[in-house]
Amino acid sequence: MPTYDYFCLDCKRRFEVFMTYSEYGTRPVACSRCGGKNVRRRLPRVRVLRSDESRLEALDDPSALEGLEDDPRALGKMMRQMGKELGEDLPPEFDDMVGRLEAGESPEEIEKSLD
Repeated sequence: MPTYDYFCLDCKRRFEVFMTYSEYGTRPVACSRCGGKNVRRRLPRVRVLRSDESRLEALDDPSALEGLEDDPRALGKMMRQMGKELGEDLPPEFDDMVGRLEAGESPEEIEKSLD
């Protein structure tokens, strides 16, 4: 049986309901926590599979590189996006360095602390 996600507008909780395709839309749904019938169907997130080429094309915007030399936060944000777009597991040092950039620490300060 399929699972359907709902949100109770009374108690503000999410819950799931198991029902057959033929029951959906005909069977009344009540909150599993408070029993309220004031519920709304939640649509699940949709995942889109993208090729390596299309992920890298998303990063190929020259205007995104403007001002990176003077703004460590922007550099950190861009590096975080690149890490996500690559879709590979990056070492913990990458997250540490990006976090420091996002906090406003300059690349030069980070490099000095690595010595």
